[in-house]
Amino acid sequence: MTKVDVISGFLGAGKTTLIKKLLEGELKNEKVVLIENEFGDVGIDGTFLKEAGIEIKEINSGCICCSLVGDFREALLKVVEEYAPERLIIEPSGVGKLSDVIQAIEDVHLHVNALVCVVDVKKAKMYHKNFKEFFDNQIEYAKTVILSRTQDVSDEKVEEVVHMIHEFNPDAKCIISDWNELSDHQILEVMDEADDKHHHEEEHECCCGHHDEEHECCGHHHDEEDHECCCHDHDEHDYECCHDHDDHECGCGHDHHHHHGHHHADDDFVSVAYDTAHSYTKEELHDMLAQLDENILRAKGMVKSNEGWLFFDYVPNEIDIRPGEVQTIGKIVVIGSTIDEDKIKEIFRIG
Repeated sequence: MTKVDVISGFLGAGKTTLIKKLLEGELKNEKVVLIENEFGDVGIDGTFLKEAGIEIKEINSGCICCSLVGDFREALLKVVEEYAPERLIIEPSGVGKLSDVIQAIEDVHLHVNALVCVVDVKKAKMYHKNFKEFFDNQIEYAKTVILSRTQDVSDEKVEEVVHMIHEFNPDAKCIISDWNELSDHQILEVMDEADDKHHHEEEHECCCGHHDEEHECCGHHHDEEDHECCCHDHDEHDYECCHDHDDHECGCGHDHHHHHGHHHADDDFVSVAYDTAHSYTKEELHDMLAQLDENILRAKGMVKSNEGWLFFDYVPNEIDIRPGEVQTIGKIVVIGSTIDEDKIKEIFRIG
């Protein structure tokens, strides 16, 4: 039976880096297929992962929880039928809801093995405040939460984030060590142990109903506490699973108070993508990325330079530029709560 591992995480948390670590280590001798779901018109991360010789099926122009639910289910079935992998790794869009990914997998009668959420410890509180509907959902439905960039903050900051995670998901197993110091075997061991601990019944009903003794929501069993599946207040922390019903502004310009039913990433996030033949120096590229405003949550891509090709990643206040393999054409993807496309084109000198 194919093992299905879902590795989620909000924009720029480090999902692709973690997957590369696993694929280059303990999983290199397994028959693995990776399904990526990019929010945007151009798949970027797949280029990095193809270097590991892994079969990749990319799904672009949306996210699993939005317009592509049907395509995603079809992709799952096709991959299992055509490749018969030992392990299927799913990397959802950073703005996808983990609960929806679980539902789509179970709808095609596949068993979810590991449910992982990668959380950037430096940005966790900010994302919880501004994008809680999506960020919190990924944590709530994870079995294992892996903190990234813990080496860059104090122990007190790490402990604070772990406490926040356990408010949403008391049963989550947390990995707080710098994963560069952990073996891939150690990480996989925790992921598999979490699956054993959280193994649940296959019969379930998802979202928007009231629980009873046997009701499960998106793969999680809800006991007889005063807890309701989705869209309801869960406890004294005023945490809500799917929707924030007060007048909180999420930072994306949308008032969540007026959204009813299932709230999609397409309502809150936008993306632009460009092919480019321009050549940039590393310094020019760094200066361009530094000009992105506070509404930009993620930028990534690959461009020509005077010293070969440069691959880049941007999240607020962090820029990573590194050499990469030769590409057929440069690609730039920008994701944000709002985007001034004219300004983006001006910054990157796109005609």
